Amino acid sequence: MKYYLLLFFCLNLGRLFAYQTDNSLLGLKSDTNTVNELNKLGYNNRLTDPEQTIITAKKAIKIAADINYNNGLAESNRVLGIGYYYLNQRDTALNYYLTALNLFKKNANQLGEAKVSNNIGNLWLDIDYDKALNYFENTLKIAQKYNIKELIAGSYLNIGNTFSRKKNYNFALSNYEKSSQIFNEINNPVGITQSLQNRGVIYFSLNQFNEAEKLLLEANKKAKEFELNGSVASINLTLTSIYIARGAFDKAEEFLKEGVAFSKLVNDEKRLYDYTFTSYELEFKRKNYQKAISYLKEVHEQDSVNFKRNIASNINLIQETLKQQQQQKENELTIANQRNANTLFIASAIVAILSFFVIFLLIRINKKSSESNKALTSLNQEVSFQKDNVDRINQKLEEIITERTKDLIYKNQKLSEYSSHLSHQIRGPVATLKGLVMLILGNMVESKDVIPQIKKCVDEIDDQIMDINQALHDPTRLHLHSK
Repeated sequence: MKYYLLLFFCLNLGRLFAYQTDNSLLGLKSDTNTVNELNKLGYNNRLTDPEQTIITAKKAIKIAADINYNNGLAESNRVLGIGYYYLNQRDTALNYYLTALNLFKKNANQLGEAKVSNNIGNLWLDIDYDKALNYFENTLKIAQKYNIKELIAGSYLNIGNTFSRKKNYNFALSNYEKSSQIFNEINNPVGITQSLQNRGVIYFSLNQFNEAEKLLLEANKKAKEFELNGSVASINLTLTSIYIARGAFDKAEEFLKEGVAFSKLVNDEKRLYDYTFTSYELEFKRKNYQKAISYLKEVHEQDSVNFKRNIASNINLIQETLKQQQQQKENELTIANQRNANTLFIASAIVAILSFFVIFLLIRINKKSSESNKALTSLNQEVSFQKDNVDRINQKLEEIITERTKDLIYKNQKLSEYSSHLSHQIRGPVATLKGLVMLILGNMVESKDVIPQIKKCVDEIDDQIMDINQALHDPTRLHLHSK
């Protein structure tokens, strides 16, 4: 008994030094690094001292809000929710998770959303297995997308927890082994310890006590090494049950007392209730019925209180979830309306710009049309003027043509007369000359006898030719003179 009192004192002394260490961080300047360090410290304390997790997270929230560090503020709210989760205040934890989720969504931080989804899944783990599984699988999907190994391993671990509660031990064990492998690769002592513990619980449920004991003792050792007080309390509970089943009551009592001390250290009321019931089982197996009845009575009293508290917590959890879903729908509707309004505004702006452009084009086209009309009017006037000139020229040409035609008719007439005149007035003397020539050539007459006749014919021909020449060049004469 003295050993456990000393242990309890030393652990509380460790907590005091932890508080002093945390307070020393507050001397740092208010910046993002300080927020990140406080969040990391608070998260690491979740299994050692969840109350200190809450204190540290609240300090981080204040600094993050002061410097407007939204991602840090979201993570601080998530860590604060984790602190309340480990104190079994699930409805309070959910409020902070939902706050963190909204902040991560506003900052489009998918990894942050995945972490919160994982935390909310843990809240549903004891209420609705399928709902919890959906959260864990969603987290795993995002973690694999960004290849965040720690989150992948944690998702496999929680999926294993879900199948374990469904009593599907083979699937649970498969997921625990996947998480264990990754936790060992990245050397995560907390994850390694939890994987050992969870596999030990599976083997205990399968009544493979030797394998379960081996894994749980190793997990107990690592949990103490890294001061995972909550894990020690949980591991010892299963070890106590193993030793009770084996009939090793003294050893069972040893781990039971140690587990109670660690449960009190982390203020885990649920785990203390579990230890009270395990104490009843231990004393009942020892056939110490009077003591067993006293534990059973205490369990019954705690059952009544815990039942009411759990019912209230579950109702609050469901109400908060429904409220968050409703809020999310309203937010989505608001976002949709804003998008529609933005789309309408953009469309209106585009229509206005196009209208302005069309009006500008119409004005420009109208101006060009006016200029074109003016040019066309000027051209039409020029064309009309040219047409008048052409008409005058055509009229002149027609007159010339008419005169030329008359002249040609007149000349053709004269040519016709000349042709006729040649045939009648000139051909006669020519024929006479021809006959006289033939007579001379035929020696039928003397040359001197026909010379007067030849002279007369030549004179007639000459007169006719002169008359024709005068008639052709004298427009006043209409006809040739016939003799």
